[in-house]
Amino acid sequence: MKRIQRYLLIIPIVVALTAAGVVAKKIKLFNGKDLSGWTVYGTEKWYVEDGLLICESGPDKGYGYLGTNEDFKDFELELEFKQGADGNSGVFIRSTVEGTKVQGWQVEVAPPGHATGGIYESYGRGWLIKPDPEKDKALKFGEWNKMKIRVEGDRVISWLNGTEMVDFSDAKIGEGEGGICLQIHDGGGIKVAWRNIKLRKL
Repeated sequence: MKRIQRYLLIIPIVVALTAAGVVAKKIKLFNGKDLSGWTVYGTEKWYVEDGLLICESGPDKGYGYLGTNEDFKDFELELEFKQGADGNSGVFIRSTVEGTKVQGWQVEVAPPGHATGGIYESYGRGWLIKPDPEKDKALKFGEWNKMKIRVEGDRVISWLNGTEMVDFSDAKIGEGEGGICLQIHDGGGIKVAWRNIKLRKL
């Protein structure tokens, strides 16, 4: 009887650990082959080359977005980017796009001195928080950079190459709904490569 009782106690623990493992599994958002699972917004260029996701200014030199078809609320996102030319881009969270007008919050990806890792609210309050200027040295312009973004409830934390850039809480972000979008800034002459885009739901 005691042996049976022990088994009955162990079963819920095993189930709980198994469930936790499923939740913690990382999802590949980019398959390295095509744009499956994503939607292009605008006329700027989004394409796959040598296993990399590339965004590049088109002839219209406007804003462009590549958004996930799935919405994500609480998650930890990891990705790598390499900036060419201007390199002004960004990663939007809990965002929606109509045409080329985006609603949501951007974790900035920009050239040196322009607040990479900060949080910007498009068509709203503008800059919500910028990293301390000395943290800008974490950016390796023209090389591969690792970015991590954790979004949970009303809190957003960003890291760049292992350096925490910002830790910010905001009620409006907490109420947000939508997907993840990669941005290409307007103005032309921009090219950014992306790879290893993975997400873990929280």
